[in-house]
Amino acid sequence: MLLIRPARLEDVDALLALAEGAGVGLTTLPPDRRLLRERVVRSQHAFGSEPTRPAGEAYLLVLEDLRTGGIAGTCGLVSKVGGFEPFYTYALQTTVHASNELAVRREVPTLHLERSHSGPSEIGTLFLAPEWRRGGNGRLLSLSRFVFMACFPARFDRTVIAEMRGVLDAQGNSPFWEAVGRHFFDMEFARADVLSAADKTFIADLMPKHPIYTPMLPHSVQAVIGRVHAETAPALRLLEQEGFRFGDHVDIFDGGPLYVAERDAIRTVRESRAAVVADIVPELGLPETFLIANARVDFRCVLGHLRVIEPDADGAARVVLPRDLALALGVRTGERVRFVAARPEAERPLSAS
Repeated sequence: MLLIRPARLEDVDALLALAEGAGVGLTTLPPDRRLLRERVVRSQHAFGSEPTRPAGEAYLLVLEDLRTGGIAGTCGLVSKVGGFEPFYTYALQTTVHASNELAVRREVPTLHLERSHSGPSEIGTLFLAPEWRRGGNGRLLSLSRFVFMACFPARFDRTVIAEMRGVLDAQGNSPFWEAVGRHFFDMEFARADVLSAADKTFIADLMPKHPIYTPMLPHSVQAVIGRVHAETAPALRLLEQEGFRFGDHVDIFDGGPLYVAERDAIRTVRESRAAVVADIVPELGLPETFLIANARVDFRCVLGHLRVIEPDADGAARVVLPRDLALALGVRTGERVRFVAARPEAERPLSAS
């Protein structure tokens, strides 16, 4: 069984191995032990806090193989982007150029640098080791973040964004960076990517302050603006199923798209239900069709099955759990869990309950 849980300091070596396997372009998972350790420490502080509103807390989760203790993947959430470190994007806009004398009117696409100090919540840092990309593991890793949001909505903004990894070539170079960023930063894309994970001050110092007219860029570069890396396409399809849509903004480094959704409209958040554990049995013998979490700040989430039974006298939902799942979540009878179907209704097997 695979378990989603908060990252610990003893996971740093495994996170470093994941980061080295992720390659260039996954800014929030840098192949740097010190930065990864700082991320884990910051996450531990976030899980240990009791915020009354989102204030930039950064949560880091890992996917653990309970059989071996190995780490199969990681994902993260930030309660609010911006703050002391501004959040930068390029907004895709249209500038109109017109001449009445010549009867000419042109709508020219442009990139406008935007800086936010009080932005929405963000999901990111999604990476699953290639050998684990099967059996719904990627779905568990990605959607567990929304289950956590559903358990603790006050910790997150009402709007959620996801910056998707942009197009890179076989050598890890970004066509967008080569056409735009390199002219202002005078460094390789990989170095700028790593630097931005540690300190974003240089962005404000060096980024162009005026709009960029995209028709002046090579056609090959225009074609990748708002497009995702090939390895990111499955993650994007999953987010689209959850209700995310392109937000007309792209990453300032690789031109990858920014997707956006309202927190409470995200399918996993909207359809999730709280329930009381009425019974724990040796096994249920049913397919794994639910994401099930312990609904506590020491968050645990698995892909498994449960049986929904008659509600209690107060109308609260009640469920029966198999023993191995209850042990993984650390829950007993009488305690609460939160569960949601792992797939949208249109994709569920007819036999799934």
